[in-house]
This record gives sequence, C-alpha cells and structure tokens, in this order.
Amino acid sequence: MKVLVVGGGGREHALAWKVAQSPRVTKLYCAPGNAGIARIAECVPLAADDLAGLRDFARSQRVDLTVIGPEAPLAAGIVDEFRKDKLLIFGPHKAAARLEASKAFSKDLMARLRIPTADAQTFTAVGPAL
Repeated sequence: MKVLVVGGGGREHALAWKVAQSPRVTKLYCAPGNAGIARIAECVPLAADDLAGLRDFARSQRVDLTVIGPEAPLAAGIVDEFRKDKLLIFGPHKAAARLEASKAFSKDLMARLRIPTADAQTFTAVGPAL
C-alpha cells in the first residue's frame, strides 16, 4: 500500500512514524515533510496547500491512501477534491473542517445549539478587544 502524509510538522512526523510501522505499507511519501520525516519517508517538494499538485501526485504515483495533518488544506477542501477524483483520503470534508479552522464559527455554532463551552467573544478590531 502506498501512503501519502501531507504536512511537515510534528503532527505529521508522528503520523508518518506510525504509518511506517504497518507491514501493509510498501511506500511512504510525505509532502513537504521535514528532515526528521525524511528518515522514514520519501519527502516530495509539494506544499501542504497545493491541492492540485497533491492530487496530481497521488494520482500519478497511484497512492492508495492520503492522510492530512494540517488544518489549512482540510479547510481549503482537499478531501472534497480528492474524493471527486475517487482518491482515498483520510480527513473531514471542507464543511466539517470549518469547525477546527474557525474558532469563531465553532463558538457561534455551539452557542446556537446550546452546547456547553467556555465563554468567548469575537472581535474584528484591536480596540474593542482591549
């Protein structure tokens, strides 16, 4: 099984490290990766927010599963794009990723649905926040 891990931070290093332990994994890629990840995976020079580039890479290399670490590509809709092309990807679709990507949206949603959460306020200017 060929796996692509997207991202280059500590979270992605932990994901790649664990994925590499599977006897089912025959090839592990990471985009863009980092020096530590390069010890366990082949790092490819694609930014985590290059959705089209990542999709094209996954297709051309016949990647069996893509795992997304950072929230930015999730919020940008990478899962939706991969699924359009019938590429297997692990992560929430764009609408669901908004819960993690936008704290203001999440707090508003929880307030509207009366889900217990800590009090919060949203500001668009520095002055009122002080």
